[in-house]
Amino acid sequence: MVSKEQRQRQLARAKQERQDKRRAEARTRAKQRNALIGAALAVVVVAGGGVWIASAVSDDGKDDKTNTAADTPSNAPKPNTKPKTCAEPAPGQPTQEKFQAEPPMSIDTKAAYTMSLKTTCGDVTVKLDAAKAPKTVNSFNFLAEKKYFDHTKCHRMTTAGIYVLQCGDPTATGSGGPGYQFADENLTGATYPAGTVAMANSGPNTNGSQFFLVYKDTQLPPNYTPFGTITGGMDVLQKIADAGTEDGNSDGAPHETVVLNTVTVTK
Repeated sequence: MVSKEQRQRQLARAKQERQDKRRAEARTRAKQRNALIGAALAVVVVAGGGVWIASAVSDDGKDDKTNTAADTPSNAPKPNTKPKTCAEPAPGQPTQEKFQAEPPMSIDTKAAYTMSLKTTCGDVTVKLDAAKAPKTVNSFNFLAEKKYFDHTKCHRMTTAGIYVLQCGDPTATGSGGPGYQFADENLTGATYPAGTVAMANSGPNTNGSQFFLVYKDTQLPPNYTPFGTITGGMDVLQKIADAGTEDGNSDGAPHETVVLNTVTVTK
């Protein structure tokens, strides 16, 4: 029979082993992230074929501190218990249709286009820049006509370092896309102040359907095609941001259920 003291030592040893394992895993993750995103800049990261926007972390023990906090329940992020205020999604499911090639140019690059996002949390209106980002606006016009974005869930939000809501993936996993990719545009001198709408990507010239809406001035390298400016609905975006993430972390699924009921592009 195991004595009380022996059992206590076994439990303590098991706890220490779990903590050591988590710290080792955290260091490994930090090294992997650093290999992908370099030093202390917020950039797009490819994860499992998906498109992610994240802040770099150093390998100087920061992850150990984070892990230690995770070992302390009082310091760990707590599940978000705020009441959800957005409406139920409209009936329907994303098409998840795949297309063999980038659509041929069909827009007038000299014309003014507006994208309307009818979301469960309210309406967001975006002025599109067809002159500076014609391929991007043309792709959104094409996909909106195909109802590709309808019923899709905005799958990711960041509330520290960078301040964006990421949408446009019919799988809501961060890895979905329309089946084609197209080239970057409008990158020279690109900045990302509040109200910017830009493409997420998994490297140069890998734009698909995922995009992000900036709700607070954000520092990013000029690698992500800015193609529009929010002209209405910043209050909607701020409401979503104020609700935080579902798990209480600064990076994750929005706490509010943000679904694009319909997306239209009009001239």
